[in-house]
Amino acid sequence: MDGKDPNLQVILQQLQAEKSIDRNTLLEAIRSAIETAARKSFHPAATITVDMDPKTLAFKVFEIRTVVDEVADPAKEMALDQAQSLNPDARVGDLLKLPTEPKDFGRIAAQTAKQVIIQKIKDAERENVYDEFKKREGELVTGVVKRSSHGNLIVSVGRAEAILPQREQSPRENFKPGDRLRAHLLEVEKSPRGPQIVLSRTSPELVRSLFDLEVPEIYDGTIQIRGIAREPGSRTKIAVTSSDPNVDAVGACVGMKGSRVRAVVEELCGEKIDIVRWSEDPVELCGHALNPADILDITVDESAKSILVIVPHDQLSLAIGKRGQNARLASKLMGWNIDIKSDVELSGGGAAQGAEHAAQAAPEGSLDDAVEAPGLDGTADGPE
Repeated sequence: MDGKDPNLQVILQQLQAEKSIDRNTLLEAIRSAIETAARKSFHPAATITVDMDPKTLAFKVFEIRTVVDEVADPAKEMALDQAQSLNPDARVGDLLKLPTEPKDFGRIAAQTAKQVIIQKIKDAERENVYDEFKKREGELVTGVVKRSSHGNLIVSVGRAEAILPQREQSPRENFKPGDRLRAHLLEVEKSPRGPQIVLSRTSPELVRSLFDLEVPEIYDGTIQIRGIAREPGSRTKIAVTSSDPNVDAVGACVGMKGSRVRAVVEELCGEKIDIVRWSEDPVELCGHALNPADILDITVDESAKSILVIVPHDQLSLAIGKRGQNARLASKLMGWNIDIKSDVELSGGGAAQGAEHAAQAAPEGSLDDAVEAPGLDGTADGPE
């Protein structure tokens, strides 16, 4: 059978333009579709192949048979004398391609070809989407909320759909369909239904990416973010340093009248952000991370990576923060255990014993009566 459909050329060009699929992939999809459709007209055991001219898209259907002395399976084999009548050089064991024409290459076969082409194109599109977003893992992406499903948000990002799971949503946020949002592209995995693109609004890396957008000095490498500690929806501490002595790292991140940090706070729906100066010296860094509380003394245990901080008794709640948050975030930022005690406890004062023992970087829900510490060198507060 020798077939040539001028419409295929037009369809091929449209698919290339609209779907951004490689021409060779499309050609193989069409060839495979014709082959699948043609097989329906032959014995199930027959071996069918289709050759296609990549330029003209003309195709020929062939039946492949093995040359034998005695035919046992007519669907797969051909007698030697018959084979030699077609090709004098044929020998036993050779494979011959016999031009053939399917008996019923009509509506059903054409529908099968169409379905195979559609499926191949879908597979190629899914692969393209996977490759595109896999390269962008860890980046900041912008999308539009399409709908909510069991607490998860389905977000349109370019020509793909991503999911923002409930576990990756900040408790302070409440997005509705049609809202635009920025999110951290957490991971991209393959699944039977196509690429699974997972976003996050709770990742510390989201804060890093937002500052990268708002602060040119971070984008060009003059300022580096050396550490981020975050409790999504509540508070974040970031430690920054500058490679240029003439550039104030904290001031650059805060911006004129707090404009830069405020833009990040607004994107995070009012989450508070403290910006502190990074230092390689754990004593100095600890002092920065716990500001504005006054610190009387700091003792460092390098082997245990722990720090004992002594503060005035009236500064203890300020250093600890509301529900222990200030101390907890400072500990995460440094990667050290921080134990905060008051001078009254060390001097043997009994009245304050209960609070001082709770002063270590405590878990969520403790120290309910402690006040919340304001930010250090740069801070931005959202609405309570």
